[in-house]
Amino acid sequence: MEVGEVANADAAHFGKPLDDVRVLAIEQMQALPYATQMLARLGATVVKVEPPGRGESGRQALPAMVDPEGRKVGATFLRNNFNKRSICVDLKHPDGRGLILRLAPRFDVVAQNFKAGTVERLGLAYDDIVAVHPSVVYLSVSGFGTTIATRYDGWPAYAPVAEAMAGLYTYMGEPTAPPPVSPMGALGDTGTALFSIIGVLAALRHRDRTGEGQHVDVAMLDAMVAMADAGVNYWSMGMRSGASAPLINHSFRASDGWFIIQCGRVHQFAKLAATVGHPEWVDDPRLPDPPSWFAHVDDILRPAIEDWAASRDRFDVCRELAAAGVAAGPVHTAGDVMADDHVRAHNMIVSMPRTDGEPDPILGVGNPVKLSKMAEGPETRVPWVGEHTDDVLREELALSDAELARLRADGAIE
Repeated sequence: MEVGEVANADAAHFGKPLDDVRVLAIEQMQALPYATQMLARLGATVVKVEPPGRGESGRQALPAMVDPEGRKVGATFLRNNFNKRSICVDLKHPDGRGLILRLAPRFDVVAQNFKAGTVERLGLAYDDIVAVHPSVVYLSVSGFGTTIATRYDGWPAYAPVAEAMAGLYTYMGEPTAPPPVSPMGALGDTGTALFSIIGVLAALRHRDRTGEGQHVDVAMLDAMVAMADAGVNYWSMGMRSGASAPLINHSFRASDGWFIIQCGRVHQFAKLAATVGHPEWVDDPRLPDPPSWFAHVDDILRPAIEDWAASRDRFDVCRELAAAGVAAGPVHTAGDVMADDHVRAHNMIVSMPRTDGEPDPILGVGNPVKLSKMAEGPETRVPWVGEHTDDVLREELALSDAELARLRADGAIE
């Protein structure tokens, strides 16, 4: 799906569920930008506030492309900022702070993802915003939260910090080996974003009923503890040296790579055994239940399964297992994902032409939430630094050209 295209166009006349929601996002990197991008895809108007100069820090990530003005635009920014407008405001400048306080009442949601304590120093914390906009839904996203004091107060955090502290890096693996870092991409960011969206939607619903706004506070560590629920639960039930569930939940080799099988029920095991040509496993006294299958994966099950799969590719293996009622899937590379017919059919790849002469487009992921009464798209490309500063300030605050020129000359905007 390219920027400008529309899917499920027959539903366009319904509009989008968040068409009347307006978000002012003082954001950087990924956790909050991913959340606001999702809100924008559901119809919200999102105005992104960036610092003058090079813009928010996600623009400096690598790899990068070059925008029409010759400035680098990093990968983190490129995949999290479709469908937004960008304004450049210096929040440390008194007039810049004043602009945010004047803009806030025109938005339903004011969101920020600074390290705890930063917005207090800038004078843009919840109490500052609610003073000028009592019904605001104010979203804070940070590593460790802003409303409950803990020993982690003031610590900076990126996704892998929260993932590690939630136990995700010791969930599997060898106790003596260095834990792998970021094995699932930026789950700490995207997972936190999803909980942020839930919080915003719940707060908006509460405001619809009561007229009252509130502070939505989401800590990345809390979000990752929620994502790592199995580890906490297994530990409480005696599995304290690792979180490997006692069932078949393993990868196996096919002719062209790897696939995974999850099998934890006796009737599923019988179907797996029959499909790979070993129906006798059902009556094997060594394999009566899931813990025994787990114990014998490497000495009994793996050799037989991989022998059966050796003449098949990953797709054929998984197709045959699925037909038998066994849950299996190929282990894909990023290239496999982009070429997958399912992924394409579900509009899960969004492309944007590059602006630096490179032939291949920039790719991002689409909206996984499919609504029967909402068209998908049209997506708009990511904004350049401060691209909409003058337009937004004219539209929202009716600033004149002279006022804009003075603010720019004073360094409050760019």
